Amino acid sequence: MKFIDIQNIDVTYGTNEEEKLITALKGLSLQVDEGTFVAIIGKNGSGKSTLAKTLNGLILPGSGKVYVSGLDTSDKEQIWEIREQCGMVFQNPDNQLVAAVVEDDVAFGPENLGVPSDEIKKRVYAALEQVEMIDFKDKAPHLLSGGQKQRVAIAGVLAMMPKCIVLDEPTAMLDPQGRAEVLKIIKQLNADGITVVLITHFMEEAAQADQIIIMDDGEIKLKGTPEEIFKDWKQIKRYGLDIPHALEYSIALKEKGLPIEECHIEEDKLIKQLIDIHDEKKMQACKNNNPKTECEAGDVGGCIDRTCDTEGFLSVKNLTHIYSKGMPYETKAIDDVSFDVARGEFIGVIGHTGSGKSTLIQHLNGILKPDEGHIVLNGVELTKQGVCLAEVRKNIGLVFQYPEYQLFEETVEKDIAFGPKNLGLSEDEVKERVKWAMETVGLSYERFAQVSPFELSGGQKRRVAIAGVIAMKPEVLVFDEPTAGLDPQAHRDILKMISDFHKKENATIFLVSHNMKDVAELSDRVLVMDDGRLNMMDTPDNVFAKYRELEELGLALPPTRDFLLKLKKSGLPVKGEAMTLNGCIEEIIEVI
Repeated sequence: MKFIDIQNIDVTYGTNEEEKLITALKGLSLQVDEGTFVAIIGKNGSGKSTLAKTLNGLILPGSGKVYVSGLDTSDKEQIWEIREQCGMVFQNPDNQLVAAVVEDDVAFGPENLGVPSDEIKKRVYAALEQVEMIDFKDKAPHLLSGGQKQRVAIAGVLAMMPKCIVLDEPTAMLDPQGRAEVLKIIKQLNADGITVVLITHFMEEAAQADQIIIMDDGEIKLKGTPEEIFKDWKQIKRYGLDIPHALEYSIALKEKGLPIEECHIEEDKLIKQLIDIHDEKKMQACKNNNPKTECEAGDVGGCIDRTCDTEGFLSVKNLTHIYSKGMPYETKAIDDVSFDVARGEFIGVIGHTGSGKSTLIQHLNGILKPDEGHIVLNGVELTKQGVCLAEVRKNIGLVFQYPEYQLFEETVEKDIAFGPKNLGLSEDEVKERVKWAMETVGLSYERFAQVSPFELSGGQKRRVAIAGVIAMKPEVLVFDEPTAGLDPQAHRDILKMISDFHKKENATIFLVSHNMKDVAELSDRVLVMDDGRLNMMDTPDNVFAKYRELEELGLALPPTRDFLLKLKKSGLPVKGEAMTLNGCIEEIIEVI
């Protein structure tokens, strides 16, 4: 039975001659059967979120029809029934939480549907049980971790007892453990008969769906099972998307001459095949009376030892920060943190959601003041009473998690020029800074200078926001999840831009990220936060060697090292040290 029936819809943004008309969906048709798990993937601006919002009437198409469980979304008399049957969970749970207590928040939806009080209580408790949050019913939502908040947001939708749940990148802002928790709940809901529509940039999540839909330029380009979709992996990459890690390893190993029968999208199946190949080679070697079946693998793929002399540039000593001090919800977000950083170092900052990462970095340019401790840059104490914050922020630039929210001017040029102007530079100097910054982030001055920043794509907006910070030429540049919510191609572009800037300008970089692959490949050292304390700070090699400790902290390994570790546990004698794709493949080739 079709639960969702979309018939030839068009959606256009812009309502008058002064606004630029943008066609977000073009003649799109789609049917989704009841109880199906559908994943929608595509680059930023492809129309995914617009499509999702048509499913419960948040957006009405200009032409065509959308039916949900036989109900027409354009019929105002049916819209509340549609929203009761088709609930939506957005990317940022903070945007959905409205009450001071978890239980009240989950009750908000049923209350607005006019459900009787006794029934509301039953629904709230049942929904919290479903997402394993019943023990948190009396807690304040703002004190929960990101993963816990997202579970509460899902519970709020479940309490309305929908037949379908639409999730728009619900794991984009979560740490690896939070991501795994939410995906587990999504799969369980689907197993219980709820139709699931999941928008995601994570291919491992998409690979677990019944059906994958690829969107581009407002249209559905490909549709099929994960096996059917990822079989044409070259086409997937042409759409600017990634492929599952297991498929990437399969392709690379096959190209190296291993007898890979099938390119797998699931790691377990690939591991079994590699073990079988290894065992067969081993038996063949024994028959040939040559017991030596394993080479002594060299140190391939691992990161070089990038330990630096950290004295004399940036020093953080005994930093402590307490939120709501003296109040019932008093929280020690940073607890006696100390470390030193050398000029030109690239520091990756990781930790579970709520570990204190963002609080820590907001002290670096004076947005937050510590309750205790000091920060010293080039011999100047930044936390000293009476220090000029304008000087601090000139030397330490901070790019927030969604930097496009920092944009506010009429044109790209004016937005980037705002910081340099406030440094008191001349008009000519400001223009030179703007041109240099735009060139550095890969935006043409001639093409983009006079364009409104709000007309740009998500990736371009981030480049403009970053250009506005680097135009001030800070000695230290701090990025808080700069690639969150971006499609794979935009993600790669932003990281390359940061890496190039680091190398060319010898800038000191802090990169806060939940992406262990990015941190492993880019960082000189990795700073690990846990419950407000500095857990460890070392080279990527040394930090990611402590996989058991990281697992206890709710963190993950870089995908390649995680895969090698699984191979090792399954009996393939790899070293398990590589953190790059090439290194991973070399380790496997060496032992097979």
